[in-house]
Amino acid sequence: MEEIARFTDVTRTFRGTVAVDSVDLILRPGEIVALLGPNGAGKSTLLDMLLGLRDPSAGTVRAFGMPPTARRARARMGAMLQDTTGPVGLTVAETVQLTQHLYPQATPLAELLALVELSDKAGRRVGELSGGERQRLSLALALTGSPDLLVLDEPTAALDVAGRRRLLRTIRDLAAQDRAIVLATHDLREAQEVADRVVVLHHGRKIADASTQEIVRRVGVSRMQLTTDAPAAWVANFLGVTEVSSSSDGRLELLTADAEGLLGALFSAGHQVRDLTVADADLESAFLTLTQEPAA
Repeated sequence: MEEIARFTDVTRTFRGTVAVDSVDLILRPGEIVALLGPNGAGKSTLLDMLLGLRDPSAGTVRAFGMPPTARRARARMGAMLQDTTGPVGLTVAETVQLTQHLYPQATPLAELLALVELSDKAGRRVGELSGGERQRLSLALALTGSPDLLVLDEPTAALDVAGRRRLLRTIRDLAAQDRAIVLATHDLREAQEVADRVVVLHHGRKIADASTQEIVRRVGVSRMQLTTDAPAAWVANFLGVTEVSSSSDGRLELLTADAEGLLGALFSAGHQVRDLTVADADLESAFLTLTQEPAA
């Protein structure tokens, strides 16, 4: 399949600190890739290099077969970054029109505003918009040049539930037009809902790159709920248990890589177990397990 972008053994250091460490990554058309990782994992640095805002310390980044700083490559990219603010004194329409001048073939104003549901706000000043409306304006600006590569950094921040659903639907529609979309998010349910692939960074290294189902299967953890007379601390210290919480009625919820072993240990120690449920882990559970371990 055609490539949109490729990272080859990319490393980026800042004053001796490794922010991105030997990352290989390929982005393809029509694919939504969720970029996940704890704070400081290197996500923003990776996106900056993809957009040509930073150079790698080692390795190569290519977009459309060119360095991301090349004018022809930049013309095919769009980005919706965190803390993006428009000129507060301009109207929504004026802000989009200002951005349109940066592209030789810009998407028409009416089409952009309709896509992000801001047609009725065209004459409103940016400074008067709500947080969710500003997010939608940022998406309109990212789409102005009809990009083949779209980078979205926490795009649903400040959106209510309905707005979030509409934006995720828009993202899926854009990917269906053979755009490559990179979605950096802390919302793991969002990533599981919309992404074709999930890439997990930890301490600057890529520790997972697969579909949600493959990552969950690889981690091999289960989510258990049970009521037991065993102390929660005893359960938490059992090998393979990575997270334990207790509800107000005393029922334990935990993640474990060895559900059968834990139950066997409880019974062998003479503890009672009731109200037991065991289910496959979700992406959030797999993510917690992956990032709890030291990066390889």
